[in-house]
Amino acid sequence: MRTFLTLNYGGVLSALLLGAGLLAAGWLSGTGIFFLAVMLLFLAVSAVVTRMGRKTKKRMGQYELERGWRNVFANGVVPFYIILIYLVNNVAQLVPPRLLLVAYVASISAITADKFASEIGVLGGRPWMLLTLKKVKAGTSGAVSPLGLSASLIGALVISLTLYGMPGFPFLIAVATFSGFAGNLADSASGFYEEQGKGNKYTSNTICSAVGAALAFGVLLL
Repeated sequence: MRTFLTLNYGGVLSALLLGAGLLAAGWLSGTGIFFLAVMLLFLAVSAVVTRMGRKTKKRMGQYELERGWRNVFANGVVPFYIILIYLVNNVAQLVPPRLLLVAYVASISAITADKFASEIGVLGGRPWMLLTLKKVKAGTSGAVSPLGLSASLIGALVISLTLYGMPGFPFLIAVATFSGFAGNLADSASGFYEEQGKGNKYTSNTICSAVGAALAFGVLLL
């Protein structure tokens, strides 16, 4: 099956629907294409890191190119929910809008960090389980490596840089980057329970983005 970026046809259709929703939300909120642009950046850099070292990944049995609607939903549900809150907040004015904008970016920063960690980290030798520190097979859910952790920090930063130009952007970028990195760690912690048959990669992805968003929102709210 042919793919667009790293999505199969079901994933493409879901992504188009999500994109239409992000574009509509940007128009309604007056933020233009910001919401959509951040998500598109995630898709673009994800496609790049997925193809990195693909020959090695194929030999390891760790090369997964096509992803479907479940992946789109798991990665997009928290950012889209934040956008809905942002639209309501435009009317109710409960919190400063920038808190929700940063939370949105942090949620995508987190799933990008996770993507970089899994796609690049698998190339970094034998990892260890985050919650037990025991060596495990490369590609095991919940495992981390120095290369993967470094890559996740870079991935989080790439998305967080979309906050450039906002008032106080150096601090906001740092918050979003840290929150995205923390979201990736939460994904790894959840991955440990995946290996025990509790949850799956979709629930871990949702937890990842939720932790990133909540942490960023909480820090800025203090």
